Amino acid sequence: MKQSRRRQRTLLLALLFLSVVSPLVFVSHHLNTITPDGRRDFLDELSSFTHRTDPLNAIEQEGAEELEEPKEIVYKEEDFVSTNSYILQKTNDTEGSKSEGYRNNTLERNEFDQHKRQNQEAQQKGLLSTDGDVNIFNTTVTHNQNIHTHFQRVTDENVEVTGNQSVPKATQHRQSSCPQSQRVTNQKVLEIKDQIIRARAYLGFATPSSNSHLVKELKLRIKEMERAVGEATKDSELSRSALQKTRHMEASLSKANCVFPDCTAMAAKLRAMNHNAEEQVHSHQREATHLVHLAARTTPKGLHCLSMQLTADYFALKPEDRKLPNENKIHDPKLYHYAVFSDNLLACAVVVNSTVSNAKKQEKLVFHVVTNSLNFPAIWMWFLLNPPGKATVHIQSIENFEWLPKYNTFNKHNSSDPRYTSELNYLRFYLPDIFPTLNKILFFDHDVVVQQDLSGLWNANMKGKVIAAVGTCQEGGTSFHRMDMFINFSDPFIAKRFDVNACTWAFGMNLFDLQQWRRHNLTALYHRYLQMGSKRPLWNIGSLPLGWLTFYNKTKVLDRRWHILGLGYDSVVDKNEIERAAIIHYDGIRKPWLDIAMGRYRSYWTKYLNFDLPILQRCNLQA
Repeated sequence: MKQSRRRQRTLLLALLFLSVVSPLVFVSHHLNTITPDGRRDFLDELSSFTHRTDPLNAIEQEGAEELEEPKEIVYKEEDFVSTNSYILQKTNDTEGSKSEGYRNNTLERNEFDQHKRQNQEAQQKGLLSTDGDVNIFNTTVTHNQNIHTHFQRVTDENVEVTGNQSVPKATQHRQSSCPQSQRVTNQKVLEIKDQIIRARAYLGFATPSSNSHLVKELKLRIKEMERAVGEATKDSELSRSALQKTRHMEASLSKANCVFPDCTAMAAKLRAMNHNAEEQVHSHQREATHLVHLAARTTPKGLHCLSMQLTADYFALKPEDRKLPNENKIHDPKLYHYAVFSDNLLACAVVVNSTVSNAKKQEKLVFHVVTNSLNFPAIWMWFLLNPPGKATVHIQSIENFEWLPKYNTFNKHNSSDPRYTSELNYLRFYLPDIFPTLNKILFFDHDVVVQQDLSGLWNANMKGKVIAAVGTCQEGGTSFHRMDMFINFSDPFIAKRFDVNACTWAFGMNLFDLQQWRRHNLTALYHRYLQMGSKRPLWNIGSLPLGWLTFYNKTKVLDRRWHILGLGYDSVVDKNEIERAAIIHYDGIRKPWLDIAMGRYRSYWTKYLNFDLPILQRCNLQA
């Protein structure tokens, strides 16, 4: 009797021991056989199961299990993008079915074959319909065949099962599919941001003093999602915890939807949030525009330092030590004469250095720099310390033109932009008076860079025209202009004498035949238009419209390769066009010597300055 009881007790203890040990052996064996990703998922599920004793987490997890992924597309795109969304939805469905075994995969293939037959029938009609979001495309049969081929390739890859590696294969193919993959791979990021917006909208319905559990939960979820998404722009940059938190957030949003079920109020709240966001964007844009224009009108600190130091060095010299070489060449009409009117020291230096560096005959170059009395000593001292090789430099001050005050016709505008108020900008209309002994002169704006030898331009046949310039009347071009953009053709005087469809041209690089100018007496014609414009609005502010009127029908249009514009405002100028151009022009407010310059173009300008010079380093001027 005692032995039978002992045996029963031993048997019960053995069964109890087996019931405790066998689950542990099973779990350890399962962890050793599954892949690292599967082991991590299993541990996450196990840890979440063991912590379900927390009431809040239990509610969130239950809500997350009951909810499916949001099926609505946050940003709907037309044509091929909607097809990508459809493909992605089918891919996710396929991935979910793989865990059910080979039988479900066979059913998936049969469903795909059915879709294939339906799509082929739709292609014959020129129409492709998709389920779920009901995206309908009225396209040609050829386009539908391309889309169907892409869909077949993606689905075949995803339906194919190769053991435990089937899910990573589908994910890898989805990330490297078509050129539109950037719009697909950031879908989760967009969904997270959309969830944050919805949560903020729900918080807007709560009273300011509300301290309910739901309000606290939404605030907590918003902070978690903002930290989770961070600065991520692609789904691949999101962590695994971020994807888990999206399910928790969706559960919280579901609770909020139950508390605030009024869709009309939600729509009104979202419209108000959208309006406020747009107002903020417009405000920031106006502020940014103001700051950019302010920076364009401000002299950089380093350039101001350089001018002050050179001015001090100039007045420290004796008068006999201030002479520039080759002064006997400045009136020789047989040489190549270039004019630059500027108050910017470094800009003048780059124009001169770039022209000399690319010239085949440097000894034939003569540069005439005209500036104001404030910057005259600094510019003179710069070229005295840095002579441009064999070329000649002649520097003049506008205050030394004694004949200029009798005209007194410089247009004064209510503007703080020096491009429209500086006398140097309108001095170009007096070239025959400034250089009475010359027959031809090539005029440069101070924001250009010369990249080729310009001997061929000097040999161009002007055909009796006064000015040679690059046209800007090609529609679709970066610098496209029409006459009526700057000139008031509603005025009878303008409409009678000028053609609105006449080809426009650009300042910045212009070859002038001064003999023809004097023959037509164009300076007097300029004065006439200037006086008429002071009495009634005939053109917009600036010297360009005046140039179009003054030199109307007296302009020779040059090939566009001589002069490329837009480097001061257009960020997409073709690099090949820039490198082929003889002259590049930084027209616009983003000048290359400013901090707001476009970085991709600045190197074309800085390479003609030696920033290792001690005086530039003392003023902290760098490339």
